[in-house]
Amino acid sequence: MPGIKSLEAQQYYAHPRNLFWHFMAELFDFDFPAGYAQCIEQLLKRKIAVWDVLQHCQRPGSLDSDIHNDSIITNDFESFYHHHIHIHHVFFNGKKAEQVYRQKVLPHLPDNMQQIKIVALPSTSPANASITKQQKYQQWQQVRQVLNNN
Repeated sequence: MPGIKSLEAQQYYAHPRNLFWHFMAELFDFDFPAGYAQCIEQLLKRKIAVWDVLQHCQRPGSLDSDIHNDSIITNDFESFYHHHIHIHHVFFNGKKAEQVYRQKVLPHLPDNMQQIKIVALPSTSPANASITKQQKYQQWQQVRQVLNNN
């Protein structure tokens, strides 16, 4: 679920210290900060979608660890995959997104959609201080490697 700054701005990864857009710009060689619309355009050109696992939840603040599990409503991945049949990988920005997907989405998908490869990457949030920026970036390079191989 987007943090407070992102919800206020109506933009993914709007917190100024979130590394997501920095990583995408470096991985795919585009200017950052070029503006949100230009960043989205750059991802679309590379056939990258950004979408939340959660459609709704209750959470005080911005930390994933504060999400009230009984309030979680997931997005409709079955319909999304049905309309985007060429998706073969899903990368999660943090462990909570992957955990919720595995628990609440994956068991309800048809068999063919359960075959989509899922990969948890370290959160780009400034709250994730357990590893360095360089360590995070090294793991995020998987996104570029997958796209280059397909």
